[in-house]
Amino acid sequence: MSRVSKPHEIVERALELSTADGCVVIADEESSANLRWAGNALTTNGVTRGRTLTVIATVDGAQGAASGVVSRSAVTADDLEPLVRAAEAAARGAGPAEDAQPLVTGVPASPDFTDGPAETGSDVFAEFAPALGDAFARARSGGRELYGFAHHQLTSTYLGTSTGLRLRHDQPNGTLELNAKSPDRTRSTWAGRSTRDFKDVDPAELDAELARRLRWAERRIELPAGRYETLLPPTAVADLLVYQLWSSTARDAAEGRTVFSRPGGGTRIGETLSELPLSLRSDPHAPGLESAPFVIAHASGDGASVFDNGLPLASTDWIRDGRLEHLTTTRHTAGLTGLPVAPAIDNLVLDCGGERSLEEMVAATTGRGLLLTCMWYIREVDPATLLLTGLTRDGVYLVEDGEVVGEVNNFRFNESPVDLLSRATEAGCTEKTLPREWGDWFTRAAMPALRIPDFNMSSVSPGV
Repeated sequence: MSRVSKPHEIVERALELSTADGCVVIADEESSANLRWAGNALTTNGVTRGRTLTVIATVDGAQGAASGVVSRSAVTADDLEPLVRAAEAAARGAGPAEDAQPLVTGVPASPDFTDGPAETGSDVFAEFAPALGDAFARARSGGRELYGFAHHQLTSTYLGTSTGLRLRHDQPNGTLELNAKSPDRTRSTWAGRSTRDFKDVDPAELDAELARRLRWAERRIELPAGRYETLLPPTAVADLLVYQLWSSTARDAAEGRTVFSRPGGGTRIGETLSELPLSLRSDPHAPGLESAPFVIAHASGDGASVFDNGLPLASTDWIRDGRLEHLTTTRHTAGLTGLPVAPAIDNLVLDCGGERSLEEMVAATTGRGLLLTCMWYIREVDPATLLLTGLTRDGVYLVEDGEVVGEVNNFRFNESPVDLLSRATEAGCTEKTLPREWGDWFTRAAMPALRIPDFNMSSVSPGV
């Protein structure tokens, strides 16, 4: 056999080798570049390349179709046949797949399916790196230290099936996290950004934001646990609503296991979740947040099915004008629940038509309130209410009569994102943001800041 090296050739050869009743092959070609820094100086940088091949074999049986899934990295031509045979053996050794459906057909081929993979490299930082160096100089002269990293990844996914699909998607993904500390390490704050190409992130802007927050922290105020009017910045809203999205599978709701279950049976679709005209949606074509326009499923689970690979995706409203519109479904779970097919999409946008920035929302605060920087260590307490617990991090600030007057201690919180949407009294303008907690798994989000009149800070958390 001649050596196979190009991704589309690997997909085609794996499909040729398959003797199963059905076959799906996914080739992921990844390249990444990164910068890391500490104490106002670059520490490491690097570029990596990688390939992962996933073969999904389906075998028809008297009781229904079974599936076998095998993934391996660094696959060469000599690895192909053993990989395909392993997937077929896994399918033949498995029982009928509960989510079995006919493999998708009729999707037009991607015109660039036979092109080589897109690649990133150190040149993605050509404009960013000098600007970062300038930020180091300003931070040094201003008596603060910058730590953090920038990471850019480009994944070209090639998907082929025995039913004739030949699809390809290039997904850029960039993240920037910047942490500023006082020299004595008693004050710390964080900012993060999501980007496709590092052309829309400005280290000077981020450094100025961090410097302002460190100045706020020069005055320390101790507060007890309790319920406070709280401004949640877009990053915190994203962390909460991404978890809500992950918890919104239709089957679990229909079977009475989640916050989206209707008492007595069924789901809460059609119910009003917020008096604000909030709309929560995912759209593979959202400007600046573009994601795969078809299903890419390397494994089956609560919210995905390998049988749906290649299924076209369209803009989906999860919540529209405050009303629950859709829960995530595969073709299988849509059939079980009687709900429309609504697969998960790899971005999330919350919009309410608000025009105020977070700074303007701070200025409009009357009385006393809190301003968060971000959240971390978020964990689920009760799926029936989607009660989450977690910690504030890198700066909680006291706002009095429209001005930040100092930094307060960190807290543990207990809140449900669904309940927060019902209690929110204001949403600001929607902007691209990076979830702090879930940024390793979910980066394409746009959120407004939210004003919550009675956010539950359940206990004081020691430490910075």
